[in-house]
Formats: sequence, structure tokens, C-alpha cells
Amino acid sequence: MSERFSGQLVLVAGGTGGLGHAVSVEFLKEGAAVVVTYRRQEEFEALRHAAGAFASRLEGHSIDVTNDAAVHQMIASVVAKHGRLDAMTNAVGGYAAGWKLWEAEPRVLDQMLSLNLHSGYVLSRSAVPAMLKQGRGAIVNVASRAAIDHAASAAAYAASKAAAVAMIDSLAADLKGTGIRANSILPSIIDTEANRKAMPDADFAKWPKARDVAQVILFLCSDDAKLIHGAAIPV
Repeated sequence: MSERFSGQLVLVAGGTGGLGHAVSVEFLKEGAAVVVTYRRQEEFEALRHAAGAFASRLEGHSIDVTNDAAVHQMIASVVAKHGRLDAMTNAVGGYAAGWKLWEAEPRVLDQMLSLNLHSGYVLSRSAVPAMLKQGRGAIVNVASRAAIDHAASAAAYAASKAAAVAMIDSLAADLKGTGIRANSILPSIIDTEANRKAMPDADFAKWPKARDVAQVILFLCSDDAKLIHGAAIPV
């Protein structure tokens, strides 16, 4: 088995969700020490169980990643403990759709901006300074195909994901020449338990699997992708 990330520390925000779980497990399999953020204790316990023999390299923090002070404190403590932060993946997000723009409540936009935009902004604010000190690092933000393919009845969701892509693109420009890379991925519907429950009549066989999407994220965080910076990659 490849150990591309042996000796490295990776932060996976939302690391116990449908996609985040798969990302965390794949990083563990490839030798990384993995720190995850989570909101539900039972999801973290499920991840610990799935980690098996790699569980000793798994660390969890139950925090709200839209809280700037909490994220700053968490990342500072992680870096103080491990002495490094090599990669950060933000798999935190939410989905709300089904209303025409003028029918949706304003709180829907606030919620989507908080989960899909503000989370990445807060995480990057604290992760980047740690990476700058070591002169290397990789950031991958999970956006959505909806950032570029703006379907009806999903204005708030599409706007939040489009803004997230623009934010990471601008961050990449800020980081040019620093040794730190920042990219986005644009998944379509991922085959997760939550999505199956939300769309029980869909053809699940056609949906990309979480593990396959995770492999794209690992590639972007690896030295194999050292020339990819400021990209938004459909998966």
C-alpha cells in the first residue's frame, strides 16, 4: 500500500460526514496522521471504528468550524502538538433547494453561506499561517458542480458554492510562490447515506462513490499534484 503521506499531518474538516469519512480513512491508509472536526459524537466513533489499526493516528475535535475563535484555537493546539500542518480539506457543507428564489426564506441564504462559504474562509484563515511558516502545504475545498451549473430552485446553494470557488481561486493567487497550493473540487451528487435518504428513487449506481472522490482529494494534496494550483476540478 502506498504511504504518500507518511509522517504528514492532515486536517479534514467535516471528517466524519459522508465524504469526509472516506477522505479521512484514505489519508489514514496512506500513512497520515489525521485530525478531523465533527459535530456528532456517534459519527466520530464510527470513523474510529472504520480506522481500525490506524485509529492511533486519528484525532477528533468537536467544534463549529464557522466559529473563527474556536477554529483558530483548535488549529493552534494541533500545530503545537504535532509541529506541522501539511494539508487541509474542507468537507463541511450543506444543501438546501426546492424553492424559487422569491419563495425561499432569507434564512436559507444565510445558512448556505455559513456552511458552504464561511467555513472555508474561517478554516483557511487559521490554516494558511501555519503552512506559511513551514513553506509548504495543500488546501482542497469541496465545492459543487452547482457552482458552475446553476439549476433552478437552488439559488442560495448555487450562490454559496460559486462564492466558495471564487474565494479559493483568490486565495490561490495570494499564495502564489509560497509553496502552498489551494484548489477546489466540484462534485455532482455523491453516493452517501444522506443523499440516498434524500433521493430514494434515484439510480444510486450512477452516483460517484465517496471513496473515488476522496482519491481525487488525496491526489491534489500530494506531491504528484505539485503543478496544480488555483483549479476547480469537476469530479
